[in-house]
Amino acid sequence: MLRVAVIGGGPSGSCAAEILAKAGINTWIFERKLDNAKPCGGAIPLCMVSEFDLPDSIIDRKVRNMRMISPSNREVDISLDKVYGKTENEYIGMCRREVMDAFMRNRAAELGANLVNGLVTKIETGVNRQGPYQLIYSDYSGGGSKGETKKLEVDIIIGADGANSRVAKAMDAGDYNVAIAFQERIKLPEKEMGYYEDLAEMYVGTDVSPDFYGWVFPKYDHVAVGTGTMQKNQALIKDLQEGVRERAMKRLVNGEVIKVEAHPIPEHPRPRRVVGRMALVGDAAGYVTKSSGEGIYFAAKSGRMCAEEIVEASQGGKRVPSEDDLKIYIKKWDKKYGATYKVLEILQNIFYSNDGAREAFVEMCDDIDVQRLTFDSYLYKTVVAMKPLQQLKLTFMTLGSVLRGRALAPKSYKPVPSAVRGEEEVNKMLEVSTIKGGIKVGNKSK
Repeated sequence: MLRVAVIGGGPSGSCAAEILAKAGINTWIFERKLDNAKPCGGAIPLCMVSEFDLPDSIIDRKVRNMRMISPSNREVDISLDKVYGKTENEYIGMCRREVMDAFMRNRAAELGANLVNGLVTKIETGVNRQGPYQLIYSDYSGGGSKGETKKLEVDIIIGADGANSRVAKAMDAGDYNVAIAFQERIKLPEKEMGYYEDLAEMYVGTDVSPDFYGWVFPKYDHVAVGTGTMQKNQALIKDLQEGVRERAMKRLVNGEVIKVEAHPIPEHPRPRRVVGRMALVGDAAGYVTKSSGEGIYFAAKSGRMCAEEIVEASQGGKRVPSEDDLKIYIKKWDKKYGATYKVLEILQNIFYSNDGAREAFVEMCDDIDVQRLTFDSYLYKTVVAMKPLQQLKLTFMTLGSVLRGRALAPKSYKPVPSAVRGEEEVNKMLEVSTIKGGIKVGNKSK
């Protein structure tokens, strides 16, 4: 019977292990930190809830409103009510990664995957990396700080171990640039937390990120406040996080940081995603989109697609698939999602390039056609072709917005006003305390 090791217990690894276990294939899934909380906005599209059978219990908030905030603090509401009518059928799910990941990983184990609380430290790949593969790992299931060294031989390895993938190194998958995501979890006063009940905010501007955006996303009892930037600017990440805090300070007033997180995320797919009988999925493969920074759905989907190909090629675990068999998964993936990644990269290069373009981007988000296209593509992963008149309208609107955006781009940045308190009250509160804990502020590079 075929033996498969899945290295990494996030959404990509868990979904791969689930499919393999359902098929009766001998499957091991390795995860060192079973309480791992990847620093991530935690937003998932509606289609993921149904497609991956996720229960309400793992969804902290069902967000129906997004607020885009431009460099000059123009605020544009993107409402599902406006696009789809008043219904609870459409929403963006906000999750804590430690809750969602644990659910998906444990489900795979319940279906028959062997869940190992362990860290793979070495991979012996055999002749020409064709296997069989011997894993040397530290088993921490005993509960101690020092793991017990063990070995396991398998026929196939799925690398779901993130941007710093050990599997990618073993298979010589090639390097790629990694962006950095930085996030603080902040508990807020009741009034401020109520404001974020079903609302997520996205901030754009050079102060919060030169090539991405900052966010305030609601969780169960706190908000996640963070930013991201590409590798070339990662030395600025704490300055950029301070920029998000300063812009949102009146809405985060008297907040208290309960956790600080940082994590690398890939900027593009690796040069090689299948070598021998080793395949990469999720962040290890480089499946994070430009512009939106979405990775959770694509991680889960890639894990499932890779495992489905293994099940089919192995005839349910009766034979060992070849390298060419595994590469069929890559061909199917690129055909299905390659264009999506390219379009989002183009949009990021255009609209995140300077503050004038960011002003134009936010202005365009106020248009109902743009909102519908955005939600259809995000919530359901479908792209509906625009009618000729819509395309013409969007073209002229883009040109007009870019021209106006240049004039509106600010020379300096100001905090957005509080949404629940008067200016005088907020200023008095800020005199006492802004945000407690977290990064040290007041030392931004000039």
